[in-house]
Amino acid sequence: MKKGVAALFVMVVMAAAVVHDAAAVECNPIQLVPCLGAISPGQNPSPQCCAKLKEQQPCFCQYIRNPQFKPYVDSPNAKKVAAFCGIKPPTC
Repeated sequence: MKKGVAALFVMVVMAAAVVHDAAAVECNPIQLVPCLGAISPGQNPSPQCCAKLKEQQPCFCQYIRNPQFKPYVDSPNAKKVAAFCGIKPPTC
C-alpha cells in the first residue's frame, strides 16, 4: 500500500506541470493530495478531500484520459470516495 501511495504522490507531483483551465478551474492533480488516504487505503475522505473533489470535478475527464492518472481516478476506491462526497461519476 505504501508503495502505491508513494507512486501516486510522485505522479501527482510530476503532473503538476500539466495544469489546464477547465470552466475557470485550475486542473491540477496536486490539488487532490488530501484524498490520497481515502483513495489508496480506502479510508473515509476528509471534508477537505470532498471540497477538493468538488472543485476539481470539471477536470475528471482530463484526468481519466491521462494513462498515468486513470488507474487512480477510475479505481473502485476513487468511485467510493466520490460517492461518499456526493459526486456523480464523470461521463466522458
